[in-house]
Amino acid sequence: MGRVGNLIHGLKPPLLMVLVQVIFAGVNVMYKLAANDGMNLRIIIAYRFMFATAIMVPLALILERTSLGKINRMVLFQAFLCGLFGGSLGQNLYVQSLVFTSATFAAAMVNLVPAVTYILAICFKMEKLAIRTVAGKAKVLGTVIGIGGAMVFTFYKGIEINWSTDVNLLHHHQQQPGGPAGLSSHDTGKFILGAFLGFLCCISVALWLITQAKMSVKFPYLYSTTALMCIMGSIQGSVIALCTEKDWSQWKLGWNVRLLAVAFVGIIGSALLVFLVSWSVNLRGPLYVSIFNPLGLVFVAIIGSLLLDEKLHLGSIIGGILIVCGLYTVLWGKAKEMKQKTQLVPTSTADKESEGTEE
Repeated sequence: MGRVGNLIHGLKPPLLMVLVQVIFAGVNVMYKLAANDGMNLRIIIAYRFMFATAIMVPLALILERTSLGKINRMVLFQAFLCGLFGGSLGQNLYVQSLVFTSATFAAAMVNLVPAVTYILAICFKMEKLAIRTVAGKAKVLGTVIGIGGAMVFTFYKGIEINWSTDVNLLHHHQQQPGGPAGLSSHDTGKFILGAFLGFLCCISVALWLITQAKMSVKFPYLYSTTALMCIMGSIQGSVIALCTEKDWSQWKLGWNVRLLAVAFVGIIGSALLVFLVSWSVNLRGPLYVSIFNPLGLVFVAIIGSLLLDEKLHLGSIIGGILIVCGLYTVLWGKAKEMKQKTQLVPTSTADKESEGTEE
């Protein structure tokens, strides 16, 4: 794991975040496979953080043993919030949004995360609007383009693109009542509630990124931070699952797709993903991380078309291009902003030295 850690640390932040979105796409596929087998999604979420805890706690104890003395009430409280917003609450809000609306609508709502994160980051003084500067305009414009591309990707179909591999891991089995494919509802009241829950999910994820950034300032231990978040998420997720699911047979795991799904979403989708997000937030901030979210839609569509026999349309191609353009625009603005900051530091230092000499 030491070599793996060094490899991760050697990767540049953009590559880390692209990897995060690839993992996100894999998690969505595993969710679909487990739900197609009839497994309750809330139980998957609970197991997800249990598996992640089993991986991250030993790693934190081995690699960051000195962090134990730095854990205090504030660190535990921030870990609780990270586990809540980025884990149990955020995931369950997303699932419940699927139940009351549809998978397509919920996916579209999640792509509001960059905008919500940007607004909250400005409110918490972690980002500056700086609309008069070129960098500020680029970040705002890129965010709008990315969200617009996600909406085009989701709601506009156009002509069908025939490039399917004829591979379908779902085997056209009938979806169970809790599965993503059969979750849309025609009831207006439920649809409005589902849309509201989807928006709350966006706020929850944005608050996680903000809290993660705050936590990393005084507790810069990435393995320990991830372990604490997974512990909190597993406790919270288990409580939610136990309160909503009374069928104990749902908790049984065998040598089947359920075990494969929870192992993947736990080890890769939580332990590794949360570590990568924490690392990137520590390097570049919450807005930088959130702006990559719409890119996940592109990877979900590609993997879905290759492995789940889902169809791609012209709208997917146009939306994907807009998402990439918006992403590049924000990255360019962020890079320009960072360059300006580094140029100002030597100047200010030199000014102070000259003032001292004059005195």
